[in-house]
Amino acid sequence: MAKQKYRKVSVLGPEEFTGLKLKEPVRIAAGALGVREALRHGFKEMGILRSMRSLLAMNQKNGFDCPSCAWPDPEKPSRIGEYCENGAKALADEGTTTHIGARFFTRYSVESLSERSDFELNQLGRITEPLLLEKGSSHYAPITWEKAFERIAGELRQLDHPGQAIFYTSGRSSNEAAFLYGMFARAFGTNNLPDCSNMCHESSGVALSETLGIGKGSVTLEDLYGAEVILVAGQNPGTNHPRMLAALEQCKKNGGRIISINPLEETGLVSFQNPQRLHGWVGHGQALADLHLPVRINQDIPLVKLLLKKLLEKDAAQGAVLDHDFIQEKTEGFETLCRDLQRYDSLDLLQRCDVSEVRIDQAVEWLARSSRIVICWAMGLTQHKNGVATIREYVNLLLLKGAIGKPHSGTCPVRGHSNVQGDRSVGIMHFVDPDLNERIRRHLGFDPPEEEGYDTVRAIKAMHEGKAGVFMALGGNFAMAASDTEYTARAINRCRLTVQVSTKLNRSHLITGEAALILPTYGRSEKDLRGDKARYVTVENSMGRVKRSKGILKPASDQLRSEPEIIAGIAHAYFEGRHPVDWKALGADYDLIRDKIDLVARGFEKTSERSAGVGYYLPNNAREGDFSHLTKGRAKITLNKPPEHHLAEGELLLMTLRSHDQFNTTIYGLDDRYRGVYNERRVVFMNARDMEERGLKAEDVVHLSSHYHQKARQARNFKVVPYKIPPGNIAAYFPETNVLVPYNHFADRSGTPISKSIKVRVEKVAGI
Repeated sequence: MAKQKYRKVSVLGPEEFTGLKLKEPVRIAAGALGVREALRHGFKEMGILRSMRSLLAMNQKNGFDCPSCAWPDPEKPSRIGEYCENGAKALADEGTTTHIGARFFTRYSVESLSERSDFELNQLGRITEPLLLEKGSSHYAPITWEKAFERIAGELRQLDHPGQAIFYTSGRSSNEAAFLYGMFARAFGTNNLPDCSNMCHESSGVALSETLGIGKGSVTLEDLYGAEVILVAGQNPGTNHPRMLAALEQCKKNGGRIISINPLEETGLVSFQNPQRLHGWVGHGQALADLHLPVRINQDIPLVKLLLKKLLEKDAAQGAVLDHDFIQEKTEGFETLCRDLQRYDSLDLLQRCDVSEVRIDQAVEWLARSSRIVICWAMGLTQHKNGVATIREYVNLLLLKGAIGKPHSGTCPVRGHSNVQGDRSVGIMHFVDPDLNERIRRHLGFDPPEEEGYDTVRAIKAMHEGKAGVFMALGGNFAMAASDTEYTARAINRCRLTVQVSTKLNRSHLITGEAALILPTYGRSEKDLRGDKARYVTVENSMGRVKRSKGILKPASDQLRSEPEIIAGIAHAYFEGRHPVDWKALGADYDLIRDKIDLVARGFEKTSERSAGVGYYLPNNAREGDFSHLTKGRAKITLNKPPEHHLAEGELLLMTLRSHDQFNTTIYGLDDRYRGVYNERRVVFMNARDMEERGLKAEDVVHLSSHYHQKARQARNFKVVPYKIPPGNIAAYFPETNVLVPYNHFADRSGTPISKSIKVRVEKVAGI
């Protein structure tokens, strides 16, 4: 591919401070303050009536699915409002009445827009018409839909081979859109289908597939209610999945215990006021975590090994601690694990995880007495080089306790974006599934490619090496979500054409190929009309239930098109109507898409009929305790080595995280009240001892740098915030610190970037 002359675009945006104010962290999650903040955002962006009408329809049986996280809806959603603060912010962000179109882009060049922060870009509003940034131009200009489709089709035809096209998917798209997208990529001839799962829960999918035979969690929402012990590991539900707190509250009400395992003690697990209940508006809230284990970053494997050793010792001494019947009938590898655990010194494991043995013994006591155990986790486990091994070690704990395949027990990877799991279920995957390919041949009438495609990491490398000419993104903010920001930007720049199917402006619209298209689409909350008929789409939540989503708001513009229509339009233009699949018909009638999904995707059946109301669960062998299709028909107990980071003198281990005012790369505001940070994002949380060793005090300005394979990367201008975090560990927000994550360091077997364990140095800025 030809190398373009780069536009003078700011890849990282401004590095100036916005006015840090530090206060005591708010120690109660949700409650009246959360409601106030939710309504404030909604009223500001949408107005009172529009905001309230949409909030009351979100996550209801005949309404639309929240555009934020994938947490499941209860069987009987609250009529008061089945949403959280972050969901309300996502809705306000999507439903804003502030709009931008061709006139705006005539006034502002991509270079000038790139000087704004990600927060400022997001505040500009909804994009209302299709736009083209032509080669050599610095301004987007309007383009008709038909010409946009022809431009994409023409660029695809000019490629030397299908492997030079990359089709990325975010987790916001519907099942219908994702299915069409994945099938078009395969009909075009490539499995280059990287998606946001590659950057978040791919480690979960690999680990669970290897051990339990399915790359999804095994529990339902109701299982959490009756659990005796829930481990919440590497997860901050108070900010990232706030509705989960209500499920934990119900578990506590039923006598269950919550154990938090995380380097940071997060407010959501300290105390929770449920605004759906009267007591949630007064008092000090419900304490959720009965025990917090402040494990060092990425030292979960030593911690779990210590738990397992102590449980084995207790079982040998008193019996009835492990479920030996389950182990004998349903698993393989138990004796090997027992021998392997004897190799590890308990004191060494204790020192590695740096958790009080008193706390660990308390956790062991509760686990020993319990058989109904759920383990929940998120990015704190997955985004490490040993992410797959870490999750497998937690699965070992469940298998030894027989806590898989029975009520109120099992695995619970808590997915991020609202339909990221559904995307995978309907065929968004870069690897080859022979059974899926056979169903494609039988029911869609074409031969799909047999070569594995690029995941996210390999897609970036291919673009950087000039091996890709067209990059298309179905939603998301790829440039900011991916690791190694500057490397990724240069990779994208080398494409001939980049295409973004989007609702709002983000930095990925400014970091482009030689030419770029923005194709504006409906938000989840907006009406999708075909003539006078309102159409609906389907999504899959974090626990495998498929249900309908039907928007209610007037769209931001009459020039928007739905994602299925956009994909069908591109496919029809490319194939010129000469293909076994009638793409145009599918883009018009979503029932036809669902009929094809039922035939091609595993587990879907009568989706147009069964997705009504609360929807239906896809099959899940682990939930049923059925491991018959695994080797020897048994779940796998595995051996997993502790991580070795080998920090050099002066190095610290950095974990990236979200503020309370963001969802993924979308920045709603500049406050993080649960951590006491206001009006600033360029902060680094540090242990007081590490600060003292480096001669730092609160609000000193520092640069962060990482060094891998003689390559230095730097994130400039961060203010130090003293925080309760294990010594040797620091934390800072993404995407600002994604620039420090090397593109070529990622989890074994899953390819997930190491965003939660980056070796860095902290350098004080002289004279500031």
